[in-house]
Amino acid sequence: MKVLVPVKRVIDYNVKARVKADQTGVDLANVKMSMNPFDEIAVEEAVRMKEGKEHHAAGTVDEIVVVSIGVQQAQETIRTALAMGADRGILIQSDADLEPLAVAKLLKAVVEEEKPDLVLLGKQSIDGDNNAVGQMLAALLDWPQATFAGKIVIADNTATVTREVDGGLQTLAAPLPAVVSVDLRLNTPRYASLPNIMKAKKKEIAMKAVADYGVDTAPRLKVVKVTAPAQRSAGIKVADAAELVSKLKTAGVL
Repeated sequence: MKVLVPVKRVIDYNVKARVKADQTGVDLANVKMSMNPFDEIAVEEAVRMKEGKEHHAAGTVDEIVVVSIGVQQAQETIRTALAMGADRGILIQSDADLEPLAVAKLLKAVVEEEKPDLVLLGKQSIDGDNNAVGQMLAALLDWPQATFAGKIVIADNTATVTREVDGGLQTLAAPLPAVVSVDLRLNTPRYASLPNIMKAKKKEIAMKAVADYGVDTAPRLKVVKVTAPAQRSAGIKVADAAELVSKLKTAGVL
């Protein structure tokens, strides 16, 4: 069984994003970048399937292919996934920040080329927060999909996925091949060991261009302006409940 794991290079989640002075976007200059946390969880789950850890049967997965779409520096993100245990990587170079539909179209082309049994990806990226690529990819491929996976079990050519919903937990069964997007509670990603980091340097990363796939990636949307959220005013302390009520009345809340 082959698993394809798309990963994205984003601003590290510990870094506070800054808006450019001209309000055309987010300033990425001299900013620490890392793998999208949800994608990291997807890589970890694929590696556990291959290792036969947790509830996965040994040898559930034979090969893990990681694909990223972005600038040349996204090789570092792929190397991180390779150090975690993925087998090889594909980088589709693009200096443009592609929209979810364009990304889904490119991933569809990669799926048709690689023919994986499962596409495992993060439910969303923490930069755009669109939560759209997985669903769009499943629609383009006409594959079954399961989103926000909190547990995945592969057996009898079926992916059984448990996901959180408003009322509790929902369990879905999807025949393979399928697209599954993962949520935070699925697992805790490992730290790559130094020996594995060194081994990852020797693993293959195929360099591709958007033009190689003949996909229309023209933008459908235009960013008019990006602004930082308004700063919150400082709170005040009150001595007792009576003063709290008085302040609320003054503010017109009560």
